[in-house]
Amino acid sequence: MANHTLSDLRATNESTEPLPGPFQAAEFSDDDLAELNQEFEQRSAPEILRWAAESFGPHLSLAASMTDAVLIDLAVKVAPAIEVVFIDTGYHFDETLETVERVRRHYGLNLRIMTVATHDEELWKVDPANCCSAVKVGQLDRALAGKAAWMSGLRRDESPARSASPILARDLRGLIKVNPLANWTAADVQAYIMDNDILVNPLLDQGYPSIGCMPCTNKVLPGEDARSGRWSGQEKTECGLHQS
Repeated sequence: MANHTLSDLRATNESTEPLPGPFQAAEFSDDDLAELNQEFEQRSAPEILRWAAESFGPHLSLAASMTDAVLIDLAVKVAPAIEVVFIDTGYHFDETLETVERVRRHYGLNLRIMTVATHDEELWKVDPANCCSAVKVGQLDRALAGKAAWMSGLRRDESPARSASPILARDLRGLIKVNPLANWTAADVQAYIMDNDILVNPLLDQGYPSIGCMPCTNKVLPGEDARSGRWSGQEKTECGLHQS
């Protein structure tokens, strides 16, 4: 595959060469990803989003947790019709579901809600190791069928487990995963929210900096990392959506 850099993508008006893409995930070698990652560390989130939208077109989805609408706001400015995926596990806080609807209406989102088939109401308690796999990962697998790439709002400063997360990666499905906010800090996110009047989940102001399913999300104490309230008291630190 030819080198697909941001310089290539930001063709000037004088250029008659078409922008490269769309691509399939398989067209990116590990060397390509490493080179792009090195370049993207110096680029802004909007530039990275533009590259992803122009590279993958309709074969790109955005997975949203609805903690806030920062990534959605950035994405729809570049690709207004991008498919946004929300996984309704059946365990969400009411505030999260209300945020989904507020964000959908505000942006007129192309929103795809993945719902989970009827399951044990306390699956999280009787089988916590497999609960996330059943109600989250499996639904994302379904949503991404036929896609070449997807985006998430994952950031390195959220927890030690995420501290080395790249901007681009190949996930276990073989798809390209794009983390445009990987090198943002919590302060960067808050500044963007304030400067752009971004919709947020009201639980953020109630001591929940990271919001997942209600049974497995607790408030975070001052000085703890943002994700310390997730699966408190367990060795588990990730639901599996971000494995690569």
